[in-house]
Amino acid sequence: MDSINASLTDSSHKPGMSKLKWAVVVIIIVIALGAIVWFALASKNLGKVLGANISYQAVFLTNGQVYFGKLSEQPNWIVLTDIYYLQATQPLQQTASSDTAATPPTQPNIQLIKLGSELHGPQDQMNIERDKVLFWENMKDDSKVVQAIHQYKSK
Repeated sequence: MDSINASLTDSSHKPGMSKLKWAVVVIIIVIALGAIVWFALASKNLGKVLGANISYQAVFLTNGQVYFGKLSEQPNWIVLTDIYYLQATQPLQQTASSDTAATPPTQPNIQLIKLGSELHGPQDQMNIERDKVLFWENMKDDSKVVQAIHQYKSK
C-alpha cells in the first residue's frame, strides 16, 4: 500500500507537462486547420481564374517551356488538356549574291504543334506538379495562338 501511495506522490510526475502537451496539440490542430482553409481558398481562387468563359491558358513552366491548353485542377497537380506548343524552325541561310550586300537575317518560322504527334506518342493530357508552374495566363479569343488553334481544329 505504501508503494502505491509513494508512486502516486512521486515527484517526477509534473502536472504542468500535461498542459504543455495539450497546448502543443492545440497549436498543431490550429496550424493544420489553417493549411486546410488556405488550400481550399487557393483551389477556389484557381476555379475563378479558370472560369468557364475562358477558352485557353498559356502555362509557363520552370524549365522554360510554354504550353497552351485548357487547365483544370487536382489536389496536387495542374492538369492541362487540348495541348499545343510553339516550335521555331530556322530557315536555311541564303547566300548573298555578288551584286548585293549580305542579305538581312531571316526570321524563324514559328509553327503551332498539337501535342500527340511526337515520336513517343503522348496522350493529350499533362499532369504538372504545381511547383513546376511559374505562372499561367488566360488567353483572349482573338489572340493569334487561339486563332491558330481554332484554325487547326477546323481542318
